[in-house]
Amino acid sequence: MLLVIGSALLVAAVVLLPLTVLALRRWLRQRGLAQLRPGALTAQEGRRVTLTGVAAPGPDGPITSGLAGVECVWHGHEVLRHYWPLNRDRTEGAVRERACDSIADYGSDDLFGLVAEGRGGDADRVFVVPGDTGPKGAELCLKRLVGRPQPGVASPADDLLPRVRGRISGVFRGETIEFEYREWVIRPGARVRVTGQLRVRDGRVLLTAPEDGSITIEHGVDEQPVRVSPRRTEAMVLTAAFGFCAVAGAILTLTAL
Repeated sequence: MLLVIGSALLVAAVVLLPLTVLALRRWLRQRGLAQLRPGALTAQEGRRVTLTGVAAPGPDGPITSGLAGVECVWHGHEVLRHYWPLNRDRTEGAVRERACDSIADYGSDDLFGLVAEGRGGDADRVFVVPGDTGPKGAELCLKRLVGRPQPGVASPADDLLPRVRGRISGVFRGETIEFEYREWVIRPGARVRVTGQLRVRDGRVLLTAPEDGSITIEHGVDEQPVRVSPRRTEAMVLTAAFGFCAVAGAILTLTAL
């Protein structure tokens, strides 16, 4: 009787072995993606993925924002021109409404890194290619209103206007009221979630915009509650079942013999 039970358990262990190996591989692959391990990410090249981690400097180190001079990994700015529209048919007592045009809009295209939380700054990282996509929820580090320059009078705009990157364009309609400068940044250490396509170039793992879409960068995402991965649960259950069947089956078979 012990021999029959032991043999049945050994047969069950043989059946469970490939299932256990497959479950462990799935779990380790998912764990590698969550920890942003280059080896696991390279195996997913060409796939669209969503990765969450901590922003880190790119291959050339930290950069400095153009207007505020803040150390960051990404920065962008916009210049708005507020003005009074020209109204030739203005009636007496009519309310004059101000208008606004964007005359400059810039976002840095430097690569920046993404590392798993809890890992050191020197850890392997995936590099994000921001392109012309503006991150959602980026930190507003500068907002300044500068009045219309007056002839012969030094204007506070002089210290910002030369720092504006990109081309200043637009039709300067109406009477200028003021200029508004705004700048956003992503600082090193900020939590970031990025959705894009994995590519491998020159030995680097890159997260880029897919050919038919754009990359999505979300700044300051909330930390998700810790939960047990279904892949991990599956792998642990199958491993325990395989171990029990193999050990118990061997003991019962040897005892019967």
